[in-house]
Amino acid sequence: MIKFSDIQISYGDFVAVDNLNLTIEEGEFFTFLGPSGCGKSTTLRTLVGFIEPTRGDIFIGENNITHLVPEKREIGIVFQSYALFPTMTVYDNIAYGLKVKKEKKDIIEQKVTEIAKKIKISDEQLYRNVSELSGGQQQRVALARALVLEPKILCLDEPLSNLDAKLRVDLRLELKRLQKELGITTLYVTHDQEEALTLSDRIAVFNNGYIEQVGTPQEIYNESKTEFVCDFIGEINKLTPETISYLNGLGSLADKKGYIRLERIRFDKLSENDQKIAAKIIDSEFNGTFVKYTVETVTNQELKIIDKNDGCSLREMGTEIDLFINAADIMQY
Repeated sequence: MIKFSDIQISYGDFVAVDNLNLTIEEGEFFTFLGPSGCGKSTTLRTLVGFIEPTRGDIFIGENNITHLVPEKREIGIVFQSYALFPTMTVYDNIAYGLKVKKEKKDIIEQKVTEIAKKIKISDEQLYRNVSELSGGQQQRVALARALVLEPKILCLDEPLSNLDAKLRVDLRLELKRLQKELGITTLYVTHDQEEALTLSDRIAVFNNGYIEQVGTPQEIYNESKTEFVCDFIGEINKLTPETISYLNGLGSLADKKGYIRLERIRFDKLSENDQKIAAKIIDSEFNGTFVKYTVETVTNQELKIIDKNDGCSLREMGTEIDLFINAADIMQY
């Protein structure tokens, strides 16, 4: 278990992170999510020991590690830049930490070979220079180098951000598989909401040095606790007070703006609580598995909605339609 207790991290007069209280359970895949400069990487580096907090304590289990040097914390870290030795072979990069610890040669060979198989690094790749590898292969080497030391905790700081979209998805699946297989507590830093929702057991959403919400991916997405989380996570429609008033047939909505996810606006009425709103299609965007339509409602508001791709023709521009929205799906703050 990892516990941050009343942590503050400052640089002179600037407070980067304040009043951080957070517990991460053993074996969790836990993600720090937020925009650039929000404090997520700073918090991770404080856990690893690269930064010392100006206030508060950090515990791993029962041990207070706040002032412990990084090499004594048994934490592995993989950086966005990989930080590999380009003139060394893959084998020597992975073995580097074990050699520093003065492990025996046969033990080093056994551990390097075992972790290479788990990370899907081939025998042929083991003896190539790191500089000859692709970005995705280098990322695997960086991960193997961290894991070969058998850390209690693995920290990943934006590890996939330098890779192309398809490779990011492939390695995401590998990371999730490996984390579950090893059962290692993993902290993952990203600004990518899709990565966070896909990988995490729980997520902490950071904003300007504070945590806005902690929860499962489903809670973060479906039950956003603050306006920032609601607006930051995924694509969303911001409803004007005029639209809210129009939809407020059951009187359950406050007279102010609200938010609704694209997929919660429907073409068909599903319950008695659904409120109808007339609209006209003004644009469409084909995305393969779904079509995203932009509509203009009778309240003069543009909304985006998603319709599954069922192989039929797209709805034509200018088509007048009825949409249905359940007040329970609208988030207000």
